[in-house]
Amino acid sequence: MNSVGSECTDMKRDYDQCFNKWFSEKFLKGDRANEACTPLFKKYQSCVKKAMKVKEINIEDVERTILGTNSEPQKPPSAKPSSEESTSTSGSS
Repeated sequence: MNSVGSECTDMKRDYDQCFNKWFSEKFLKGDRANEACTPLFKKYQSCVKKAMKVKEINIEDVERTILGTNSEPQKPPSAKPSSEESTSTSGSS
């Protein structure tokens, strides 16, 4: 997957490779320290923030919690007829 800014895609790939290696070779074996990838992450994060400013994407919109709150769009109620509607229409022929 590409980054939000095309100029950040190579940095994202480098960070993803570092993270995946750390996760499989260290984290899953109990080593929780991830300092090796921190410089790559910070460089990538900086690039993404710049790209977001250029594209006028507000960081607060990205960080805002939606799921499980009143801001989450709700699925419309199902269109099943009520039991009254189904009995009144089936018995009036």
